[in-house]
Amino acid sequence: MALTAGIVGLPNVGKSTLFNAITQAGAESANYPFCTIDPNVGVVEVPDERLNKLTELVQPKKTVPTTFEFTDIAGIVKGASKGEGLGNKFLSHIREVDAICQVVRCFEDENITHVSGKVNPIDDIEVINLELILADLESVEKRIGRVEKLARQKDKDAVIEFEALQKLKEAFEADKPARTVEFTDEEQKFVKALHLLTIKPVLYVANVGEDDVADPSGNAYVQMVKDYAAKEGAEVIVICAKIEEEIAELEGEEKEMFLSELGIAESGLDQLIRAAYSLLGLATYFTAGVQEVRAWTFRNGMKAPQCAGVIHSDFEKGFIRAETVSYEDLLASGNMVAAKEAGKVRLEGKDYVVKDGDVMHFRFNV
Repeated sequence: MALTAGIVGLPNVGKSTLFNAITQAGAESANYPFCTIDPNVGVVEVPDERLNKLTELVQPKKTVPTTFEFTDIAGIVKGASKGEGLGNKFLSHIREVDAICQVVRCFEDENITHVSGKVNPIDDIEVINLELILADLESVEKRIGRVEKLARQKDKDAVIEFEALQKLKEAFEADKPARTVEFTDEEQKFVKALHLLTIKPVLYVANVGEDDVADPSGNAYVQMVKDYAAKEGAEVIVICAKIEEEIAELEGEEKEMFLSELGIAESGLDQLIRAAYSLLGLATYFTAGVQEVRAWTFRNGMKAPQCAGVIHSDFEKGFIRAETVSYEDLLASGNMVAAKEAGKVRLEGKDYVVKDGDVMHFRFNV
């Protein structure tokens, strides 16, 4: 599951600070625009308490979490769709990611320059969204020019594609992203082929100051972002990137004590990683044995043979069946033997749709 979320935002909103905290990869961070010129990529572990519980239960020789990839992309400015700033380079990097995490500045700090001279999170969001819309509009208008003639000649596929392109053009001209437009199943395949920037799912990351991290409810900027996101049906995660960098350097009890002192239950990064993972329709199944307890990523809706293929293509080719028990049932039973005796372990075939939290053992023959 090589899927990635791109971290975007205006210059100096805390993107690279957040990325450093997520990956501890040391992406350069400084108080001037375009510090991040080439996209930095970092792989992070997906936090999952179920993996810890399974480890306690099975006592394996090793435990392997599943991972997720973040890409830190250069700051955008107004006019990027026309080549301003890092323009085309920024847009090409966005095309390569599967989802967008848009970092929005929700704090005041006179020592950190804001590219437009004042803090206004909605203006910031709209600058980025508009640039992506304008880039998509240009792509759609070019495509309309090629398809329109065939559509007039009643070519079946061209008629369907032209209909979808018209819907997109109307949405873009009303400053609405492609993800807000409804398409028929037939139209959807043509839309997918366009690789639009604004079709990608979005998660908004409100970056607050240290004083607001425990209780951001009094931060008017955060509420503005939440109201805006609600119109799109998007999620908002509230973090303090500066504090998250400090948390990222701690482990175990030291980390728990620090979080407790801050008055928060878990780090914003853990919330962000899980939210980005979920945004792409990803879920986790587990394999559990004395050699290894491991978490595996799959897409919601995948069937047992496809999930077996996540481990190795031979598992999918030679799939026979999957010995399956839910995480909750295994935990309640205490071990696999007791789960089998209680009738909680099932033998699932090729049509079984795997569920988040399934603990599986695949039988195959190649």
